Amino acid sequence: MNLADNINNEIKVAMKAKNADRLRALRGIKSAFMLLQTSDKADSLTEDDYQKALNKLAKQRKDSLEVYMQQNREDLASVERAELSVIEEFLPEQMGEEEVRKIIEKVITDAGLSGPASMGKAMPLAMKELNGKADGKLISSIVKEVLTK
Repeated sequence: MNLADNINNEIKVAMKAKNADRLRALRGIKSAFMLLQTSDKADSLTEDDYQKALNKLAKQRKDSLEVYMQQNREDLASVERAELSVIEEFLPEQMGEEEVRKIIEKVITDAGLSGPASMGKAMPLAMKELNGKADGKLISSIVKEVLTK
């Protein structure tokens, strides 16, 4: 069963259970998927495209949550937190900092990169290797740290 079908089934379950918070998050995911399906590349959609859409939704929720926490808006933050937890159920498990560091060090060593000037070359390589497995901010900070050693 692909991810889009899985989301549709989860929507049915949430409706039957009358779980409004979960239903809202699942409908948001379905909306993002429907936008993908009506885009120019709808003929060639893969599971990876759906995962990227989920990653984008998760990042949006994290950014909004951060802003709401800074502004002491717990009412809005709790909504974002609930939606983020539902979205994360469908994302692959995120790697820990040490695992990410090992992979980045290997990528940088294999590419023969060194110094802060290589950041522009190292980031695409690291992002390709760690696509969807780690947060972009974490990857960026570790790449920067490794290159400045």
